Amino acid sequence: LSMGQALAAGLRHGLLSQNVPVLLGTPLMGLEVEDGRVVGIRTPSGVIRTRRGVLLAAGGFEKNEEMRKKYQRAPIGTEWTVGAATNTGDGILAGLDLGAATDLMDDAWWGPSIPLSGGPYFCLAERSLPGCVFVNSAGVRFVNEAAPYVDAVHAMYDTGSVPAWMIIDQRYRNRYLFAGLGPRQPLPGRWYKAGAVFRASTLESLADQIEVPADALALTVQRFNGFARAGVDEDFHKGESVYDRYYGDPRNGPNPCLAPLEKAPFYAVKIVPGDLGTKGGLRTDPQARVLREDGTTIPGLYAAGNTSAAVMGHSYAGAGATIGPAMTFGYLAVLDMISSTQTEA
Repeated sequence: LSMGQALAAGLRHGLLSQNVPVLLGTPLMGLEVEDGRVVGIRTPSGVIRTRRGVLLAAGGFEKNEEMRKKYQRAPIGTEWTVGAATNTGDGILAGLDLGAATDLMDDAWWGPSIPLSGGPYFCLAERSLPGCVFVNSAGVRFVNEAAPYVDAVHAMYDTGSVPAWMIIDQRYRNRYLFAGLGPRQPLPGRWYKAGAVFRASTLESLADQIEVPADALALTVQRFNGFARAGVDEDFHKGESVYDRYYGDPRNGPNPCLAPLEKAPFYAVKIVPGDLGTKGGLRTDPQARVLREDGTTIPGLYAAGNTSAAVMGHSYAGAGATIGPAMTFGYLAVLDMISSTQTEA
């Protein structure tokens, strides 16, 4: 095992070694409160009481269409997220029922995604490789394609560029992996049928297929190609940061993230605002205690992970930005539970 699977396995092993039960198929129906303090949870099979409090760490609400439409910018869709199907905001809703405050509900751990027939593909390295350009419905470039994925989707919404189009050429396809496919490997016919990918022998024909102004697309690509040959992106500075270059092609010069689009056929790939999960949730203090709107705590109630509002706000520190805070504030929550019960005793 490696990466996230290794972490999950290590946590599971820790639970097993301490004989901690894990109740599968047990959805949270609500919180049990006595004398103003959270003392347990309600499940379909009854109430489970706790001695020290309840820590809500049930993920975000990326698969709750009603909540997404209520709190987030349109267009938005639960079909664009790669989050777990069970992340329907149960923990957040339970906190709201007790008067908890929320924050950052309009935001998510965004990432430009391709709406493929089998589900969304989170587009990461492909955007930094040389020979791709993002355009909006006007055929105009609007972002540094290699930007951190949260920032890239913020730009999509801020400029009204939903959906956007990733334009690449055959040179790009001959050289690089794309959405799990090897170089030169034909794109599946079902992707074309789903309207996720279009192909044409000229940029003008491609523009007609995706319904963007052909002259605008041609000018955008012409300007981008000039930047690529010079190695300097004067509009959005693609390839200047260490982050950009990390996923670029070090063999490509003078800029590892820039190459002209010249070799037919040309491809247009639909880009939508996908995500890894939502970022908003219950507002908490430094001990992960859930807060009311007036800043007071709800006794016995804690939150961590995507059930809580992200500690880093609208920014994104990098890969693992959900895992580190979840583990840290989960730990701090338990320390506070122990400290509080000892003080009461």
